[in-house]
Amino acid sequence: MTRTRHPYLDHPGPIPFAHRGGSADGLENTAAAFRQAEQAGYRYFETDVHATADGRLVAFHDATLDRTTDTRGTIAALPWSEIRRARVAGTEPLPLFEDLLEEFPDARWNIDIKAGPALAPLIGLIRGTGAWDRVCVGSFSERRVAAAARLAGPRLATSYGMSGIAALRLRSYGAPAALRTGAVCAQVPEFHGRIRVVDRRFVRTAHARGLQVHVWTVNDPGRMAALLDLGVDGIMTDHLTSLRTVLTARGAWN
Repeated sequence: MTRTRHPYLDHPGPIPFAHRGGSADGLENTAAAFRQAEQAGYRYFETDVHATADGRLVAFHDATLDRTTDTRGTIAALPWSEIRRARVAGTEPLPLFEDLLEEFPDARWNIDIKAGPALAPLIGLIRGTGAWDRVCVGSFSERRVAAAARLAGPRLATSYGMSGIAALRLRSYGAPAALRTGAVCAQVPEFHGRIRVVDRRFVRTAHARGLQVHVWTVNDPGRMAALLDLGVDGIMTDHLTSLRTVLTARGAWN
């Protein structure tokens, strides 16, 4: 199966993704984390988005502020005027995704839509900024990412949600399973519980459909190397130096 390569995927060799900007230092999904990732040579950043009560799009993983900030509360229930006062690790403000797009004009963003209310603001922002080639949208919810694809049209790069990944895994075993058309990649964990998701058969099946395989979240250098040996097309990591070292040793750091 052949498919026109989406501009988002134009990268020579396996794609290194800075997961939440590289969250090993505790500053996940902050502008400071993404600056450090950029300084380390990364150009692909993974982040998450939630919508505030007044419709602003915040780059943040959790539904609540409790785990990583000095403030408590649910993002969807609070206005931006309150959320902007919160600090990650006591020092770093939460960024609006629109500000990240502006501050890092050369970056490409892998965006996990964490909740339904973030969908329309995200597509509106991508459309308003013309960032079609810089963004790939994913979600655990296949229904949510399919809705993003319908709302945005074919210019938007999307990955599969978990049910789409399950269908692709079934296809790799030769079983019939319905798959949404239009996705450009499968972004998957190496394992789901005790079940292995990524093996040579899975990668081969994805590639036959014109899909790249990006694996999250891999922090062990040995696992990085093993996955690259299987032919995966990208790795998301919290440990930026480790992935850069592995790719450099293979002549694949670009």
